[in-house]
Amino acid sequence: MDDQNKNLILATVLSFLVILGWYTFFPPPEPEQAPQTAVTETAPAGDTAAAPSAAGADAVADTAAEEAAAPDAPRVAIDTPRVTGSISLQGGRIDDLSLKDYRETLDEGSPIVKLLKPVGEAGAYYALYGWAPGAGLTLNDVPGANTIWSAPEGATLSPGSPVTLTWDNGNGLTFSRTIAVDEDYMFSVTQSVANASGGTVSLAPYGTLARHGQPEGLKNFFILHEGLVGMTDGELAETDYDDMADFDPDPRDGSKSSVKQVEANGWIGFTDHYWMSTLVPAPGQGFRSIAKFDERRDIYQTDIVLPTVTVAEGQSTEVTTQLFAGAKEWDAIRGYEKAGIEGFLDVIDWGWFFFLTKPMFWLLHNLNVLIGNMGWAIIGLTVVIKILVFPLAYKSYASMAKMKELQPEMEKLKERAGDDRQKMQKEMMELYKKEKVNPAAGCLPILIQIPIFFSLYKVIFVTLELRHAPFFGPFQDLSAPDPTSIMNLFGLLPFASPAPESILALVFIGILPILLGISMWLQQKLNPAPTDPTQQMIFAWMPWVFMFMLGGFASGLVVYWIANNTITFSQQYLIMRSHGYKPDVFGNIKSSFKKKPKAEKE
Repeated sequence: MDDQNKNLILATVLSFLVILGWYTFFPPPEPEQAPQTAVTETAPAGDTAAAPSAAGADAVADTAAEEAAAPDAPRVAIDTPRVTGSISLQGGRIDDLSLKDYRETLDEGSPIVKLLKPVGEAGAYYALYGWAPGAGLTLNDVPGANTIWSAPEGATLSPGSPVTLTWDNGNGLTFSRTIAVDEDYMFSVTQSVANASGGTVSLAPYGTLARHGQPEGLKNFFILHEGLVGMTDGELAETDYDDMADFDPDPRDGSKSSVKQVEANGWIGFTDHYWMSTLVPAPGQGFRSIAKFDERRDIYQTDIVLPTVTVAEGQSTEVTTQLFAGAKEWDAIRGYEKAGIEGFLDVIDWGWFFFLTKPMFWLLHNLNVLIGNMGWAIIGLTVVIKILVFPLAYKSYASMAKMKELQPEMEKLKERAGDDRQKMQKEMMELYKKEKVNPAAGCLPILIQIPIFFSLYKVIFVTLELRHAPFFGPFQDLSAPDPTSIMNLFGLLPFASPAPESILALVFIGILPILLGISMWLQQKLNPAPTDPTQQMIFAWMPWVFMFMLGGFASGLVVYWIANNTITFSQQYLIMRSHGYKPDVFGNIKSSFKKKPKAEKE
């Protein structure tokens, strides 16, 4: 076996084993199912609003909500270019929020994504704000989860039109809550209290995010984080929902909780695949970060508790925090990070290879903005990557072409050495050194592609911008597998393709995986088939094995692989021609179809 074939087979087998391992341990997740329409129902016993945990000056107090949200409680409408919903005046809860720009599925008439839901609906998910009582106050003196607030009649929360809620405790304390919203997904919540009680009071402002049960459609996929996410003084922490049950027991209420004191900057919340809600104190503000899981009521909860304030008679105080509730759009989140929210872009799960995935997505995003089509942007990204690695690829392919030129010399060495393998190896190394040829250079292009492939897979899977991103024709979601199928001749026959999650879909693959297999097969034909029967068999099956293995992956990733193979073929062909070796592609194709003589087979 000559060294060029050794290198080629080694690189191909290595690539195959890596992809096989990835497919085995991190298989493509099942396609996103259209969620059922939430049905408003009477809350069962125990289905109450979350109990906010707040830290006062000297102790931590729990304010228990004894009643579920009243379905007929007054509401204030929310209407912005990006979101729609309402705020319940019971507790001043931000508990009804839908995203205008995103639908559940690609089906015509699919409902828009609903992010926040009130208690009483399946999967209740909401934000609460309030004050924890300190010295001289009781729970009845501060607004709680079921306090009925007052709001201006007919008020609507929109950009530039904040809404102020008020509540008087009847004992001299007047509480106000002014809620504003920007053009995207950031709410600003200013809580204030005026003291006319005749004495000094102490209390601590807090914000709470509560989620009843784990979200419907949870992926539970290793490559993606869903659950608790937070930044505390520059340190990112991610905790899955299941792992929240491992927090330390809280002796006060039997829940499991984790408490951190943040010195200056941070945020905490819950992240889904594409959406999130996050509590964000003002930059530079210290706070207590609390995450808890109430197993009895199946409520996941995060709190931010700001330092206790003391308000003298006749004085007032206020504090402003923010709530992000919306889509994890790269542009919007990056804008908030630039505005002062430290590390906010890390709510997107960039993974261990963040040093590759972040710049790769930046380039992909900007290409998409420039071209206006994510499929062509992926192809453009492939071209840029191939240009960046071209110097190394050139050396590799030039070395392979040089080895082709050395084939006659190699054959002479084998004849002279006979069965003396040690002598043959020594003379071969001397020949390589003399001709300045690196026999391992052929592996480098494949080795470079492995981290790039994994990073692009991560980018395509986790980023919102690829969700429902169209290419052309039937390819209307590059984050999903190829929707076409051999079964119905790619849509020509009058019946549907097999469901993406079915076994049939693994066999009756679509157009893109087939093009992938063909592109790999053509790339092989730049060189004659190896003479060794084992090598021949591996080379013959490799493209088609890859074709079926990658058939269930995101179509955007398959588009990248096809483009990469096509460019690699062109580069290798031209480089070989420039070094005096003319690849006989058509001849190699013809020879692969010729029936071998019986003696040759034996």
